[in-house]
Amino acid sequence: MALDPQAFDQVKLTDQQTRVISILCDAVKTYAAVLDAYLPDNPDKTYLLRKLREVAMWANVCITKHSDGAPRL
Repeated sequence: MALDPQAFDQVKLTDQQTRVISILCDAVKTYAAVLDAYLPDNPDKTYLLRKLREVAMWANVCITKHSDGAPRL
């Protein structure tokens, strides 16, 4: 499998993409705060919060790509 030649390119966000990412970031921060407040501190909580961070990053990728994987330039 060949690496996407644009895999590490920086994408200039449109104003709409910036707004959507901001909304999603706020939602993830709120959810993370609730999880942090109500779950006991343990390795599972750490894992959960790390996965939530990963999900947020993939949401950002989704916002900046077309359905075929090409960047929305």
